Amino acid sequence: MRNHTATTTFILWGLTDDPQMQILIFIFLFISYLLSVVGNLTIIILTLVDSHLKTAMYFFLQNFSFLEISFTSACIPRFLYSLTTGDKTITYSGCMCQVFLIDVFAVTEFFLLAAMSYDRYVAICKPLHYMTIMSHEVCKRLVFCCWMISLLILLPPTSLGLQVDFCDNYLLDHFFCDSKPMLKISCSDIVLLENMVIVCSSLIFVVTLLCVVLSYMFIMRTILRFPSAQQKMKAFSTCSSHFIVVSISYGSCIFIYIKPLSEDEMAINKGVGILVTSVSPMLNPFIYTLRNQQVKQAFINLVKRIVLLSKK
Repeated sequence: MRNHTATTTFILWGLTDDPQMQILIFIFLFISYLLSVVGNLTIIILTLVDSHLKTAMYFFLQNFSFLEISFTSACIPRFLYSLTTGDKTITYSGCMCQVFLIDVFAVTEFFLLAAMSYDRYVAICKPLHYMTIMSHEVCKRLVFCCWMISLLILLPPTSLGLQVDFCDNYLLDHFFCDSKPMLKISCSDIVLLENMVIVCSSLIFVVTLLCVVLSYMFIMRTILRFPSAQQKMKAFSTCSSHFIVVSISYGSCIFIYIKPLSEDEMAINKGVGILVTSVSPMLNPFIYTLRNQQVKQAFINLVKRIVLLSKK
């Protein structure tokens, strides 16, 4: 019979115990976090103030940027604090809140990516009806549904997760609170919870991926029917940014959950965790803006307005 004690704190193992490596990791994560926040915040501001960026695509991009800031802020600042102070402990309530927030933001992102792929489908396959189908009211409802579906899916496993007991081992082999390492140190019967997590994860992954794949199948079929190469290139360019972000998001998910088990599983997952929580949110603003002339022009106009105001 195991002794069950009230869990008050966890210890996050982090990435490495090497002091020099910790300094390099801190510098990298700090810079990438700043770039993530500044880049995504810039997109949010541009879509709010520029009248040319009021279409459905930019409304979804605005919400996606907000999710990226929220997602990376849910885990990176806490790890930076740990690297700075050496304090690896985190309270039970803090850990549970971090798990819940990370999951909510991540799942909502997947559903939003599906909504964005539908937006691209309507824009290319039904251009004459685009403004009618993707009205501002419809876009708001789609974003609201993304949040509500995510919360409803996560509510049952979260409720069960709060009832899990932990024994003497409170060491989490990760740099943030994640369900996988937490379940490994549980001494409760977690068969139901594990099955529920698998079902929910599969449901989210399959449904959103199916929406994305179907949308792009119709998009590809429509683009290939365009008579000129210039029209095809223009259509492809409007979808390329979204397709790159989708590939990174789903590719990371497949790598973590579908790859064969190995001895270095957690070490590999930590590396992918850095990619998902830090690198990806940093790259997304650049992916969406480098090939988008409207966003570039909106940024130039905003800078000019700020310069003019500063001279007054």
